[in-house]
Amino acid sequence: MAAPCSSGVAPERAAPSSGMYKLEIELRRGHNLAVRDRGGSSDPYVKFKLAGKEVFRSKTIHKNLNPVWDEKVTLIMDSLSEPLYIKVFDYDFGLQDDFMGSAYLYLESLEQQRRIPVTLVLKDPQYPDQDLGSLELAVLLTPKDSPIEEQRDPGQSVRLSELHRKSQLWRGIVSIALIEGRNLIPMDPNGLSDPYVKFRLGPQKYRSKTVPKTLSPQWREQFDLHLYEETGGVLELTVWDRDTGRRDDFIGRCQLDLSTLTKEQTHHLELPLEESRGYVVLLVTLTASAHVSIADLSITPLDDLQERREILRRYGLWKSFSNFRDVGIVQVKVMRAEGLMAADVTGKSDPFCVLELNNDRLQTHTVYKNLSPEWNKVFTFNVKDIHSVLEVTVFDEDRDRSADFLGKVVIPLLRIRNGEQKGYVLKNKELTGPTKGVIYLEIDVIYNTVKAALRTVVPAEQKYIEEEPKVSKQLLQQNFNRVKRCVMVLISYGTYINSCFEWESAQRSIVSFVLFVVVVWNFELYMLPLALLLLLLWNFFFSSSRETAEMVRKRDSEPKGFMDKLYAIQDVFISVQSALDEVASYGERIKNTVNWTVPFLSWLAITALCLATLLLYLIPLRYLVLAWGVNKFTKKLRDPYMIDNNELLDFLSRVPSDVQVMQHRELKVDPGQSPNKRRRTNLS
Repeated sequence: MAAPCSSGVAPERAAPSSGMYKLEIELRRGHNLAVRDRGGSSDPYVKFKLAGKEVFRSKTIHKNLNPVWDEKVTLIMDSLSEPLYIKVFDYDFGLQDDFMGSAYLYLESLEQQRRIPVTLVLKDPQYPDQDLGSLELAVLLTPKDSPIEEQRDPGQSVRLSELHRKSQLWRGIVSIALIEGRNLIPMDPNGLSDPYVKFRLGPQKYRSKTVPKTLSPQWREQFDLHLYEETGGVLELTVWDRDTGRRDDFIGRCQLDLSTLTKEQTHHLELPLEESRGYVVLLVTLTASAHVSIADLSITPLDDLQERREILRRYGLWKSFSNFRDVGIVQVKVMRAEGLMAADVTGKSDPFCVLELNNDRLQTHTVYKNLSPEWNKVFTFNVKDIHSVLEVTVFDEDRDRSADFLGKVVIPLLRIRNGEQKGYVLKNKELTGPTKGVIYLEIDVIYNTVKAALRTVVPAEQKYIEEEPKVSKQLLQQNFNRVKRCVMVLISYGTYINSCFEWESAQRSIVSFVLFVVVVWNFELYMLPLALLLLLLWNFFFSSSRETAEMVRKRDSEPKGFMDKLYAIQDVFISVQSALDEVASYGERIKNTVNWTVPFLSWLAITALCLATLLLYLIPLRYLVLAWGVNKFTKKLRDPYMIDNNELLDFLSRVPSDVQVMQHRELKVDPGQSPNKRRRTNLS
């Protein structure tokens, strides 16, 4: 609802409702907004909606009923018939935000090509007489082909305004180490909790791992968030108790104003939880922004020789031991795409491209009604881990719902060839097969080799918010096949070694025996890494694992009928069931040996252990291994018809598992009890 005296409405000069228009909105301030918090204040933010889709969300102004935003947004629209719906909310982290009022801005009644002030009176449709305050804006509506619009943005794509570009770029990095919690309140019947922490800084979110059954959890996690506001912003934390099968319990919350922290310095903080007891311990460090930029092809950082030399010097070997987290930079030129999928009913799409490197995310502007868009943009990211994967996803923009997926490609940084413009075939969401379209990219990576090597042996950066795993028969079968292939490789190695003992090839067995004797007799510890080194070199020169992996991928992607899929799932369940039974049985047999479930076998184990202790004490290990090897190699020669066996597994097979112990247990017989009561007693 707009106040007639100050809304800038001019019905006599109403704009036509069709055509392309540019609407510039300046959200200035609010006056006398509604109280929604206990302290007699609110934390207001504003949402703009157009045709049911959210097109803008302002920053949150904390504890203020007369907030000043001074934010600008530019909207492109092809119709003025839909009003702009403006809603104000009170932000409550961890809880549902409170409604503070709404208003409509009717675009058809706006005067064109002149910036006009607008005052919107906020109302609640359910309580229309309630005074909820007002918003003060300034709006400028211009046709797409207006001379004013052309003068304001010469040579600049309307779809990617300077505001849109700057809104993606962060000014600093907040490094957070979540250490521990202290003295949290119990939420479970056992007097404990399963706590985890949610972090939020603007639109960014992070969720920690869950530490089960404790009131003093040790998380020991490290992650980074982007700092978009020069003033710092407010980091919000909520602590939750994880409950399987029902809604998680809220434990407490706290806030940290980052503007109060000194930059380039690590701060040890113990934050008390509000409205609850307990503390959360953090290490927080604010650092200046690393390389991140969006530019046109005419302004390419690495194409400037002076800047390129400076970057090469920054990541040269002489800088290997300064700022270990700054490994390098990657520059991505997003040229164009061809043959994209048509996602709209008109047979066209409105594609835009999103680039992600770990938790860093940038995107291009939207090219409307085009299946072969040209973006011609250059994106620069900071590289914190050279083993990261660059994800490039193409979406179709939709005004009234979430964007449609058109295709995706993932590119490991270590596989990039600098300066090569290459067309990448887009894949489906699962990255298992192609979809329509090709995207053309040119990528350059510059990094410090020493820093990259040192970062390899520290924990990799995790995604802020991971999707909850879902039950999938197809994924279960795929993972089972992966495990099965790994086991088959180990079995093949074992079969090859056993063939040497079995003298299937006399020449191979003789060479193996001589090599075994020489290595054992002259064994030193350095031979262990040397053996792994020789294995890696052998696979580098002679292995065909890459071709084998490609053949496996093609075989797994072959289409199967319904019955084939059903039988495959049955085989997976039976194999998993048998494997779990085997592992559990051997674990229980080892436990029952120690627990004296069968005294005869426990005494036998004691005798064998005493004999092994005596032999190892009196005879050097080298001689024992030689004796074992000579016996193993000559066993087949001494008795060609002997059946091979494993003495340890044969011993464990005699020890009953817990299931067998239950089956072998004798039931009690009480002559005075009735049959039904005797049955209940034995079951208990």
